[in-house]
Amino acid sequence: MPLVSRRNALKSLASGFGYLAFAGLAHEAAANGLTPKAPHFAARAKRVIFLCMNGGPSHVDLFDYKPILNKQSGHDSTVGRDRGGAKLLGSPFQFAQHGESGLWMSEVLPHLAKKADDLCVIRSLHTDLPNHSQAFLQLHTGSFQFVRPSVGAWTLYGLGSENANLPGFIAINPPTDNGGPKNYGSGFLPAICQGTKIGASQIPGFYAKLIGKDEEPGPPLKNMENRELSRDQQRAQLDLVQQLNRHKLAHDVYHPEIEGAIESFELAFRMQDEVPSLLDLRDEPESIRNLYGVGTGLETDRFGRQCILARRLAEAGVRFIEVTAPTSWDHHFFLKDELAKSCAATDQPIAALLTDLKQRGLLNDTLVVWAGEFGRTPYGQSEHGRDHNNLGFTIWMAGGGVKGGFAHGATDDFGYQAVENPVHIHDLHATLLHLLGLDHERLTFNYGGRDFRLTDVYGNVVKPILA
Repeated sequence: MPLVSRRNALKSLASGFGYLAFAGLAHEAAANGLTPKAPHFAARAKRVIFLCMNGGPSHVDLFDYKPILNKQSGHDSTVGRDRGGAKLLGSPFQFAQHGESGLWMSEVLPHLAKKADDLCVIRSLHTDLPNHSQAFLQLHTGSFQFVRPSVGAWTLYGLGSENANLPGFIAINPPTDNGGPKNYGSGFLPAICQGTKIGASQIPGFYAKLIGKDEEPGPPLKNMENRELSRDQQRAQLDLVQQLNRHKLAHDVYHPEIEGAIESFELAFRMQDEVPSLLDLRDEPESIRNLYGVGTGLETDRFGRQCILARRLAEAGVRFIEVTAPTSWDHHFFLKDELAKSCAATDQPIAALLTDLKQRGLLNDTLVVWAGEFGRTPYGQSEHGRDHNNLGFTIWMAGGGVKGGFAHGATDDFGYQAVENPVHIHDLHATLLHLLGLDHERLTFNYGGRDFRLTDVYGNVVKPILA
């Protein structure tokens, strides 16, 4: 005897009136698929702004002061896979202690240095592989072997969204390589949890010069207006499409792609009310634009605009916002010049973001994370650059329940490997979820017959950094 699905039973019983009620509830659920959810325990942060430094910033030239490395610069390297012929390369930049905390920071971060007492610096990160594609995916999803939901998608799945008219997860200027959409995708989670891309991608500055091509940013979000149809006509058109989608969904019983389409269409319709004004930065006062370094011809203009937008999205209730730096940090060559350029484009906007969030009372419950996929080697490459280093590197956090003016962990005397309080990417993810009030071991999704989580079977909360 064939099995009877719940949908078919509701259609048959009571002349189908039960199914009409079910369809109404399904419509309401689709319109509110990201209703705010209670965290597992009291959260320290409500949202995340992830500042992604694509390419692997050199920790020994930014946050991890190594006087012994500088002293032995030019000597044969005693660490690393290429130690047979490589020479140690001291930092070309001066370091100094900043703030009451005395955090060491490089001279190429003069604006951020003024925010030293807000920063929680972790100097002992490590990840599994020193290749961009794998490390970047692991930073974003916890895995590079399989397609997995991104950390932003897990956040949205666990907490829902605070604004029904906006996506709960937005990626500003995400790269198209090293995993591309997988880095803000939902994997096997509901499709509504995936990130919404805003802004055009850009070829990393150094390589753009090599191939003689650059790409200007395009419209922040395309197709936000329909000038051919009125709102009532759009609603009628959408109702027809949704009716067809629900008919298909009822027939298939289980079809997550159709469920995702229903929710996405409804969200897109609601977004028309709020997104155009939200993306329009012209109403920002001149003082704010100056703070972020926004202005024609300024090297900080593009990233400054992205950081202002990140703050506006945070204010509007977006749960997870990722902002990717407009220039690459993959400095195999011309380290002194290219690293300085990357810092010049991002330093002032990042410091301004911290200042702006604090002035608006948002920093306490907004977790700001600055990270790349790995660091760089203490030995030189091509005499004036550095290779990839996954064994020890630096990231920092601010606000959202972490200690300010605090440094955790350490690498060896050369900055090659984490030797004190090492923190794996899984530990970073567990800590991020913890600050949001989510237990990484309890935040699971059953797929393919087993329960999955962001940290797989690993990860420990880094408790010493909690405020």
